[in-house]
Amino acid sequence: MIELQPPFRPATRGDAAALADLVHFASEGLALHVWTRIAGPDGDAWQIGRERARRETGSFSYRNAVVVEEPAGQVTAALIGYALPDAPQPISQDMPPMFVPLQELENLAPGTWYVNVLAAYPEHRGKGQGRALLGIADRIAASETRRGLSIIVCDANSGALRLYQRCGYTEQARRKKVKEDWVAPGTDWVLMVKSA
Repeated sequence: MIELQPPFRPATRGDAAALADLVHFASEGLALHVWTRIAGPDGDAWQIGRERARRETGSFSYRNAVVVEEPAGQVTAALIGYALPDAPQPISQDMPPMFVPLQELENLAPGTWYVNVLAAYPEHRGKGQGRALLGIADRIAASETRRGLSIIVCDANSGALRLYQRCGYTEQARRKKVKEDWVAPGTDWVLMVKSA
């Protein structure tokens, strides 16, 4: 991990609740939708999200996260990312259909550092935290000698699209969303890539 200065720091297991919230925001509700399916009618979907954030391994792990922490100790925003494999990953027959378009887009950006989550609590948006976290992503990608950075965003998220464009990302491809019973805005997932 690169060296970070306050208000930025590596996430800890204790940040699991905030990370679950921020993943929910960044995924336009898809994460909570999936956690609800996993939890079942008598389970706690948010607990599933918190447990996933506490994992030591996996893409959604606190170990892949950088958070913004206000002086009072509140996490206000987060970046979760990791290196994509150097070769595209095969899409298994049992992958849930709603995730296939996302995996197809990831496979178009092998060897990049993937910005999986970039989100802030609503009351902390518009304060430059997203741009600063993308700068940290740039530094991590450089330290890991990745061939660039990638991110996938919903076509309806115009604010995020503008931010990524201003930070040097360009659209590379789109795939139609597979929503099933998930209610969400937009029709496409958009892959954006930034050269190293």
